[in-house]
Amino acid sequence: MNSRPFRFGAGLYSVGQSRSAWRDRAREVEDLGYDVLQVSDHLGALAPFPALVAASDAVGIQLGTYVLNAGILSPAYLARDVADTHRLTDGRLELGLGAGYVPREFEAAGLPFGSPGSRLRKLDELLAETQGLLAAEPDAPQPPIMIAGAGDRILTLAARTADIISFPITAGFGPGTPEEALGARVRRVRDAAGERMADIELNLFVAGVGHRVADIDLSVITAASGKSAEELAELPGVLVGEPRQIADTLLRYREEFGISYISVLDDHMRTFAEVIPLLR
Repeated sequence: MNSRPFRFGAGLYSVGQSRSAWRDRAREVEDLGYDVLQVSDHLGALAPFPALVAASDAVGIQLGTYVLNAGILSPAYLARDVADTHRLTDGRLELGLGAGYVPREFEAAGLPFGSPGSRLRKLDELLAETQGLLAAEPDAPQPPIMIAGAGDRILTLAARTADIISFPITAGFGPGTPEEALGARVRRVRDAAGERMADIELNLFVAGVGHRVADIDLSVITAASGKSAEELAELPGVLVGEPRQIADTLLRYREEFGISYISVLDDHMRTFAEVIPLLR
């Protein structure tokens, strides 16, 4: 189904890092074989755009936000930050956006959390207005856009507007087996994208990697979902097995679902790095 080569991203979640320590972490991501260094957007962690700029002259790989909370952003300020980060990283920025899912982050910004529908509308409006502002810049900086989500409406929006669509851990929740749930979401994207589908890259967010279920700390997801570690291990976003087994699973996901871009959390990036050479 998909002849795209694999790409691999490592999502770093760092707090209170000095410049030198942060640059060392960025170099480790590149040395492990990852193609993209990704930074999340949560209070208490490094601010995404300064972190990416600080890493940019330490590494030569792509640099991305995974993902910005669209619900607390304004188009004017986002366009300014995107344009300058894109320039200061020599065009290596990937702009990842989501609708936001942490109520306290909206509260800290003095904004209502709202309904899923209102957050989705904000994402749609933010993206359209930001792209318009970027297109009006003299150099028209237009980094690739990633949208992450699992709901039907956000996937439909992503299919219409994004260059990259990321399936989070919740993409494995739903009727049938976890792989059937993911497959249904991929079909939703394909149906909504139509002819655009050939130009869309599909990403899988991996929240856990290990040789055995017992090796993976899934306590945060267990608390949020009410599912046991054994149940969570069946999700496409949790990869269990030896490196060759995991590589074979991802080859199958590429063939069956068209997923060729894999993003891994920093707690698991060293373990997953054993898989990368098997997929090059």
